[in-house]
Amino acid sequence: MEANAGLVAGSHKRNELVVIRPDNEGQPKPLNHVKGHICQICGDDVGLTAEGELFVACNECAFPVCRPCYDYERNDGNQSCPQCKTRYKRHKGSPRVAGDEEEEGVDDLENEFNLADANKQEEQHELHGHMSYSDTYDRDLPEHMVHAPTQPQYPLLTNGQVVYSEDDEQVIVGPPGLGNGGKRVHPLPYLDSSIPVQPRPMDPAKDLAAFGYGSVAWKERVDSWKLRQEKMQMMTTEGGPHLTGGKGGDFDDPNGPDLPMMDDARKPLSRKVYIPSNRISPYRIIIIIRLVIIALFFRYRIMNPVPDAYGLWLTSVICEIWFAISWILDQFPKWLPINRETYLERLSLRYEKEGEVSQLASIDVYVSTVDPAKEPPIVTANTILSILSVDYPVDKVSCYLSDDGAAMLTFECLSETSEFARKWVPFCKKFSIEPRAPEMYFALKIDYLKDKVQPTFVKERRAMKREYEEFKVRINALVAKAQKVPEDGWTMQDGTPWPGNSTRDHPGMIQVFLGHSGGHDTDGNELPRLVYVSREKRPGFNHHKKAGAMNALVRVSAVLTNAPYFLNLDCDHYINNSKAMREAMCFMMDPQLGKRVCYVQFPQRFDGIDRNDRYANHNTVFFDINLKGLDGIQGPMYVGTGCVFRRQALYGYEAPYKGGKPPQSSCGGLCPSWLFASPKSSKNSKSSTKKGAVRTDSTIPIFSLEDIEEGVEGIEDEKSSLMSVKSFEKRFGQSPVFIASTLLENGGVPHSASPGALLKEAIHVISCGYEDKTEWGKEIGWIYGSVTEDILTGFKMHCRGWRSIYCMPHRPAFKGSAPINLSDRLNQVLRWALGSVEISLSRHCPLWYGYSGRLKFLERVAYVNTTIYPLTSLPLVAYCTLPAVCLLTGKFIIPTITNFASLWFISLFVSIFATGILEMRWSGVGIDEWWRNEQFWVIGGVSAHLFALFQGILKVCAGIDTNFTVTSKSSEDEDFGELYTFKWTSLLIPPTTLIVINLVGVVAGISDAINSGYQSWGPLFGKLFFAFWVIVHLYPFLKGLMGRQNRTPTIVIVWSILLASIFSLLWVHIDPFLASSNSTTPVQCSINC
Repeated sequence: MEANAGLVAGSHKRNELVVIRPDNEGQPKPLNHVKGHICQICGDDVGLTAEGELFVACNECAFPVCRPCYDYERNDGNQSCPQCKTRYKRHKGSPRVAGDEEEEGVDDLENEFNLADANKQEEQHELHGHMSYSDTYDRDLPEHMVHAPTQPQYPLLTNGQVVYSEDDEQVIVGPPGLGNGGKRVHPLPYLDSSIPVQPRPMDPAKDLAAFGYGSVAWKERVDSWKLRQEKMQMMTTEGGPHLTGGKGGDFDDPNGPDLPMMDDARKPLSRKVYIPSNRISPYRIIIIIRLVIIALFFRYRIMNPVPDAYGLWLTSVICEIWFAISWILDQFPKWLPINRETYLERLSLRYEKEGEVSQLASIDVYVSTVDPAKEPPIVTANTILSILSVDYPVDKVSCYLSDDGAAMLTFECLSETSEFARKWVPFCKKFSIEPRAPEMYFALKIDYLKDKVQPTFVKERRAMKREYEEFKVRINALVAKAQKVPEDGWTMQDGTPWPGNSTRDHPGMIQVFLGHSGGHDTDGNELPRLVYVSREKRPGFNHHKKAGAMNALVRVSAVLTNAPYFLNLDCDHYINNSKAMREAMCFMMDPQLGKRVCYVQFPQRFDGIDRNDRYANHNTVFFDINLKGLDGIQGPMYVGTGCVFRRQALYGYEAPYKGGKPPQSSCGGLCPSWLFASPKSSKNSKSSTKKGAVRTDSTIPIFSLEDIEEGVEGIEDEKSSLMSVKSFEKRFGQSPVFIASTLLENGGVPHSASPGALLKEAIHVISCGYEDKTEWGKEIGWIYGSVTEDILTGFKMHCRGWRSIYCMPHRPAFKGSAPINLSDRLNQVLRWALGSVEISLSRHCPLWYGYSGRLKFLERVAYVNTTIYPLTSLPLVAYCTLPAVCLLTGKFIIPTITNFASLWFISLFVSIFATGILEMRWSGVGIDEWWRNEQFWVIGGVSAHLFALFQGILKVCAGIDTNFTVTSKSSEDEDFGELYTFKWTSLLIPPTTLIVINLVGVVAGISDAINSGYQSWGPLFGKLFFAFWVIVHLYPFLKGLMGRQNRTPTIVIVWSILLASIFSLLWVHIDPFLASSNSTTPVQCSINC
């Protein structure tokens, strides 16, 4: 698909499709458009081969080079193509040089070794040689040697030329004479016995029979892969000398020069690193001890009520029981924590062999943005630039930007970013800089000359920094221009109105900025694909916010590129480690582990946070402790960004079983039998089983791979074909191209169609009504029904038996930005908690959903804790209020205890501290990070969680959406802005009230003790400790209120003091500070009335 071919906008239902051509025609042309008959080195004609065809030196990019320059480059140069830097392969008629790979069945002896005996079977041998390579098997073949490809049913992303699937087994190539009726010839070594083979002299130096290995006549031109397999087999089975150099009968290194490399390539790409037993065993022991102490503690608390403060005692016991349950739900999923280690060298040895095309899987990258006013375009641009410059084969990477706000500012900024990428990407790869987001790279306060040895680095860095500053100025100019919207809306450079002038009513839009053609950098190297996508929006449709936008990206990428894996990132999360994709592929492409992995989750790391991390923005306890524990069970939860998915897992497929066959009781008898039918079963049994198949539980996958085989490959008549098509349309929607892409487990696109047809189909799959009456958002893709769609989506995949992986490379894979303002931070926590409440009140609640699936028990416990934690806000608010009540009333929640009873309290506190210390010991989390997490757990619990609980109940039960989150600031109404600020600051009122109440209680308690005498100080210490526990946990909140840069709003202070005063006066009126007396005798007044 051509880059910069124009913006494609349209609506499927309205049958509209418009192509808006770019105004400027001066775009740099790709190098493969240069006149192909002139050598780009010497200027002579390229010339022809012996078969009369145009000589092509490089099979990868077809860079025009003549035969003399090609031979000179191979003999005396760097032996690689000047454009794509790929090593030249030996062509027929050229002598062999050091480093050439062995070719299968190709004997060019007259030129290779200058022998007199010539082999006349050129076409046959060239056929065998090309069949040895998966990506170049037909590029240089004569036309009569390649079958005309059968026209497939569905079109594909091509440029008028035939492209092939990545799966070699789907390629049909036959030698001359087979014709259309010939049998299928697989791309394997092939020799026809009817074709004479010229005899070759055996080199006795390489005759392995001389060294005791039998009289096998080893051919000198045997396939390199087969030879390495034989070497490995002999090394592992016989243990003696395996290979000989053949000179004087001396043996070389028994392992051979290639054996260590091949041995590493066959090892696992990753491994589990278990926590040392001397760290994890004490941790588990103290958990068991703490459980016993908690049980004995509650026995004492329940058996010893406080008669004169029964209400306070009962409230405290209920709160403590809930805290214990919450701790158990949070603790036991951390019972089996593990670390993981990846081997990037083995990944390269296995899938990136020298001189061959990379076999790494393709990856689509999704970046989502909505409002450029809240998400600065320069931040999004840095994320895009870090993706385009990632350390991964460029032809395997495609970046899709979803603009859900249809903002012309985002479109123009992306156009500027694509132009700057032509300079930035080669600079990053030339000097291997990290990170590859220019804003972060140039802001680093480190010695940027460290490990840099190229003399031109300083000069080029200064030039690139100036280029980036000019790029920022252009972006800032676009932002300033977008501040004032014209009355008639935005217009493009050619005068065409911008299709997205109405953000709630506009057609779908797609623009390919960097693609198969036109996507080259300043050095002539190809760049990854970059595609702008804005889905169609119309009034009256539920677009499902971010989840709907992500599902639209899944479909449009499946039509255009269909990579088997995709990475999703927020617009403010850039790639901090250029090898992050390779880290994920170490798990996804592992032959043993990869088939059962649905996604690889990376921890979130953040920039721009204050040194003390006052509001626990790093969230280190969750990412470095909780998710490590889940990785030892069934894998971490999906946390919304920094996650590499397997596309098939998101389509609703069930995970494969370890042994290949499901256990009989895996679904508890609720799964339909056709789901686990044997592939070799008879057709009658299949049809009879499918008639009785009823999906009794929504946790059962909507289909399996075997179901597809029955519905697609087993079609025998038109009726069954029609039923199969209708079944897939109900699941995936009415797009034949997209349905065809879902059947390709290894990705890739089906065969041949024009780019225009593909773009039209892409517009169709992002139309606003495409998901109607389908399984999208229910069983397929991102799941709808919660503002935290990430938790729900990962939960559904785990219920289907998939497992996830937690990858923590030494250099953080991704980094983003986090809110450091107190109100913004509470707003963020409010959204997370609201999503959890929505899930807990829906049919997907882990308490009752998915018991007929394959979700492990401890994984379910973790999901239960994730969805019900906002309920803790009620007992937490009550418990934080109790100290003030006790100080104001003179009562306490605990009776007078003996020395023996005090041991239960001491043991409980010691076990709590011991658990935290041992947890920090095995996880590596610092005590300051652990303590900040404890503090913000209380701050968020008494504010954002409390609001989310009531908002969620009103939204789910009464249908009243009281969410204060405003996704767009399009309104210019000043009153609305103040109202918006007031609602957010209302989150500050509950914790401020608790601080004021407890401070008032402390003052009142100390004053009462001073007036009452020495004997009242003893009971006071327990109450003061209780109150100080609350104040210390709320101290970061108090510090944020009193900071100079975050002044406390007057309305918050007024409401807090008012509520605290009313509360205090109420308790004084109910139970004033008077000595209680059991006597009913009236006291005689000393005054004579």
